[in-house]
Amino acid sequence: MSEKAILVDTIISKIRKGIYKPNDKLPSENELADYYQVPRIVVRKAYERLQELGYIFSKQGKGSYVQNQKLQIPLVLTGDVSFSEKMQELNYRFETKNIACEEIAYDTSIFHALNAEKNAAVYKISRLRIVEDLPIAVHSSYLSQTVFANIMREGSEISSIFQFFRKQGYSDFEALKTKLTVIFPNKKERELLKCPSLVPLLSLESGCIDRRTGQVLEYSQNIYRSDCFTYII
Repeated sequence: MSEKAILVDTIISKIRKGIYKPNDKLPSENELADYYQVPRIVVRKAYERLQELGYIFSKQGKGSYVQNQKLQIPLVLTGDVSFSEKMQELNYRFETKNIACEEIAYDTSIFHALNAEKNAAVYKISRLRIVEDLPIAVHSSYLSQTVFANIMREGSEISSIFQFFRKQGYSDFEALKTKLTVIFPNKKERELLKCPSLVPLLSLESGCIDRRTGQVLEYSQNIYRSDCFTYII
C-alpha cells in the first residue's frame, strides 16, 4: 500500500472514531508531513483524495476541515417561501454571498421564460448559500430590467430574492413548473461549493410570477449539493 493510501486510511479512521469531528480544522500539510515522516506532496495528494471522497473540504487560505456528513437539510423544492426564510425557520447558521451581478447576452430560453424582448437588458444575480460554514448551494436569478428598472444598481446587494420582490411592490408569489436534473460539478462549481467531483449536484430550473398581475418576475437556475439535503417535493 502506498504512503498516500495509508495516510488516507489513517485520517478516515480518525474521522470515523470521532478524533477529528465535523468542521474541525485538520493539521497543515507541513504538520502531517513532519508527524508521519512523509514528503509534503504525499499529504497534499492524500487531502485531495479525501476531498474527492467527501470526507473533508478546504477553505482558501485557511486549510482543510472535516466535512459535516450529518448535515441533512430538509429542502422543500416547491412553494413561495425563500431559501433564506427556510433556513431561518430551521435555525441553521446561515449566510449569503452575492457572487455575480451581470448583464447577460441574448439567450432564447431565458428571454422566452421572462417574456423579455430580444433587445431587453437581462441581469444574472447569483448568490452562494452557506450553512454551518459549508457552501451548499448556488442560486442564480435572471431578472429583466424592463420589470426592475434599478436592477443594475441594486442587484449586487440582493441576498433574498423574495425580499427584493417585496420591496418592489410584489407580494403574492407563484412558482412556475420546475425542471429537475442531476449533474456533476464542473471545476468552477467544485471550487465554489468545496465539494468532491464524485458528489452529484441537483439542478433546478424554475421561475416565479406575481399572482395578482401575472407578471413574470424571474427565471432561476439553482444548484444544490446532493450530500447536504433531504428533498421534499
